[in-house]
Amino acid sequence: MNRAPASVWRNPIHFLAFGLGSGASPWAPGTVGTLAAVPLWYLLAQLPLITYLLIVLAAFAVGCWLCQRTSDDLGVHDHGGIVWDEFVGYWITMIAVPVAPLWAVLGFVLFRVFDILKPWPIRWADKRVHGGFGIMLDDLIAGVFAAVVLQLVIWVLA
Repeated sequence: MNRAPASVWRNPIHFLAFGLGSGASPWAPGTVGTLAAVPLWYLLAQLPLITYLLIVLAAFAVGCWLCQRTSDDLGVHDHGGIVWDEFVGYWITMIAVPVAPLWAVLGFVLFRVFDILKPWPIRWADKRVHGGFGIMLDDLIAGVFAAVVLQLVIWVLA
């Protein structure tokens, strides 16, 4: 069971790193964190693509710092409750995806599958790249893999 530190509710940096508190879930915090990213995707998806991409890029860059700072403060590298990386990974999965419940759910499932199974090079990055960048990198790669599969499915079915 994941135990979230009390600082998640007091420290705005920890609150963001814990995905607006979603990572404090005692069960499957990564899945709950990804689920919390879905409504934010619906808002982001209304923006022009270039704006969406810039926000995701900024969220990745800020995430490297948030995750590093929170890990340092907690004394735990990649605490299970740090789920900002899941937010960004899901948003990467959903780049240029039509706004519809089917695609939101399929993107969610695909991202979680790649994030959990960690095929090469996701597992390599997870094991070898450290710090805030490392926390973010494996989810970035999982998001790219999921995005490619999702775009292929959309292309075939649409």
